[in-house]
Amino acid sequence: MQYSLQDADILIDLTQQQLILPKQQKKYAISSGLNGVGEQENSGKTPRGWHKVAQKIGQGMPKNSVFVARQATGEIYSAEYGQLHPERDWILSRILWLQGLEQGFNMGNGCDTFKRYIYIHGTPDTEPMGIAASHGCIRMRNQDVIELFDLVTDGTLVYLLE
Repeated sequence: MQYSLQDADILIDLTQQQLILPKQQKKYAISSGLNGVGEQENSGKTPRGWHKVAQKIGQGMPKNSVFVARQATGEIYSAEYGQLHPERDWILSRILWLQGLEQGFNMGNGCDTFKRYIYIHGTPDTEPMGIAASHGCIRMRNQDVIELFDLVTDGTLVYLLE
């Protein structure tokens, strides 16, 4: 597998905390892993390198729909509801589940992005963007992740750049 940056449909700049759609000339603020970048299982770090969108989850769901284990719970997030469950890492609105494409780096034993459940997903709009604060996923504003979800397909090529 040989890709160049021009092949990326989604470019995620982990230094600038931005998700870029080069072909649509769109940029979105994101929040990546609080623990930094890295591919190790159970590290809470955001993986780097070439990925694809393996699954899109949440088509047609209302904005702020709550997901647990990739299943819609039927709940709709609100600030009041969030205060009742301060321990939860909120996954809202849409999920783009990423799969690594580089064997031994972000795919395979001990480093597998897909098995680590790394997503691009919505988060409460009160959460900060532009700074690393997630558990390894790429967090986005809910309206932004809904827009992104509608612009991409399964198999979309994603590059996470440090």
